[in-house]
Amino acid sequence: MGKMIEQPRVELSKVAVSETHGENSPYFAGWKAYDENPYDELTNSSGVIQMGLAENQVSFDLLEKYLEEHPEASTLGSGFRENALFQDYHGLKSFRTAMASFMEQIRGGRAKFDPDRVVLTAGATAANELLTFILANPGDALLVPTPYYPGFDRDLRWRTGVNIFPIHCDSSNNFQITPQALEAAYNEAEANNTKVRGVLITNPSNPLGATVQRSILEYLLDFVTEKNIHLVSDEIYSGSVFSSSEFVSVAEILEARQYKEAERVHIVYSLSKDLGLPGFRVGTIYSYNDNVVTTARRMSSFTLISSQTQHLLACMLSDKKFTENYIGTNRERLRKRYQMIIEGLRSVGIECLKGNAGLFCWMNLSPLLEKPNREGELELWNAFLHEVKLNISPGSSCRCSEPGWFRVCFANMSENTLEVALERIRNFMERINKE
Repeated sequence: MGKMIEQPRVELSKVAVSETHGENSPYFAGWKAYDENPYDELTNSSGVIQMGLAENQVSFDLLEKYLEEHPEASTLGSGFRENALFQDYHGLKSFRTAMASFMEQIRGGRAKFDPDRVVLTAGATAANELLTFILANPGDALLVPTPYYPGFDRDLRWRTGVNIFPIHCDSSNNFQITPQALEAAYNEAEANNTKVRGVLITNPSNPLGATVQRSILEYLLDFVTEKNIHLVSDEIYSGSVFSSSEFVSVAEILEARQYKEAERVHIVYSLSKDLGLPGFRVGTIYSYNDNVVTTARRMSSFTLISSQTQHLLACMLSDKKFTENYIGTNRERLRKRYQMIIEGLRSVGIECLKGNAGLFCWMNLSPLLEKPNREGELELWNAFLHEVKLNISPGSSCRCSEPGWFRVCFANMSENTLEVALERIRNFMERINKE
């Protein structure tokens, strides 16, 4: 960083000095440990293996092959001037149309999406924050089921001033939302004189790596209608992970209800997980509320996607032969990878929640805790990070109320690296059992 200079004592904004960014969590500390000593099969075989990042890297070869065969997608050619100039907040019509069609395709055609209701944002992170700004005032609250993505503390709270009240779910029913837990969270917010503005669910990125059940979605729609609040369904990886019969989108339930009370429902979606393109920063808000669509589009000026990225993805997603092959192949590869880690962990006595593939699994290490509390969980996490050299995420960083659950990502590495990780876990368990 060069020569240190004395920092002047000048004040920064309340947002700048606030701790609500949530990055003092073990979740982010694990990332730092990985960044400082990353595993490499050839140059650093004793480094930390990153298992805290829910990225989909199993089908990059399909994307690379498409770009090799379709160079026109990644070059603007005669359309350079049109795309180089400023685009309005609607984004390219061709891309919104392709995105709406792809959203239908991964849902097995059971739900329809109107391109004019698609609002483009720079990733799901921007989409969730933008919706929070629109739906809630500073000091209001959103209800979010646990365990949840640690980044929500930053995405939903930091700049908006909105609170999160957790819907505490537990392992007795595989961490599914229950009416009792939902009512308890709502009543807790009310008791704290906090106005609840909505419920945010992650479907299907819940702890199971499974979909929210249809009956629960039906109940949630009735609940938000009764309370006169909003429902945000964060459907960030769906069709490529689950078969079309397994994944249930809130969109198809609304269609079955003839869109009654649809104006309070909003869907967040991105290509980060399905296509494994988090670096492209492509997210969408799909709302059935005209005012939300209009406002979101105005606010999207802060989170626009480059025209070149839109052009490339419009070409790719419009190619039905490619998307059909990609969805099927990617889904099968994820299932294979999921079985690989589940069976590998089971072979050393570690059980996981039953899921439907996904990009991560939740393993139960509660029998290994010396203390059956958060402190004991963090001690075990510290051992995994610094002794086993695996960055896994402790459940407490995801607001899990039961100590001993850990989120383990498996789709962001090669099969060889995953084998190394499993071997490290085997060695650790053998040492623990001997002791």
